[in-house]
Amino acid sequence: MSEDATTAEAGSVTAEYRETETERLLVFRRDGSEAVVAQNIEGYAMLKVRDGPDGDELERYYGFDMALDHAGELLGVSPHDLPVPEAADDMGM
Repeated sequence: MSEDATTAEAGSVTAEYRETETERLLVFRRDGSEAVVAQNIEGYAMLKVRDGPDGDELERYYGFDMALDHAGELLGVSPHDLPVPEAADDMGM
């Protein structure tokens, strides 16, 4: 995967940022598992952590760091090992 404003890679983890009609999605993938941080398209609501883009909501967080902690836990890596594409840098309240 090439690294640009919407994708990033670090070690065994890849990240992709994309937008739907209603949400901003940051999708992390590692060894067949996914963890997703989602926020409304306006970018001001709490962050939702899911186990896939269309998965069930597992938890909500105000802070991006806390959402990354949970995503890292789901993938079995430190949150510091999660690559964050430039386009997703401003997620969180």
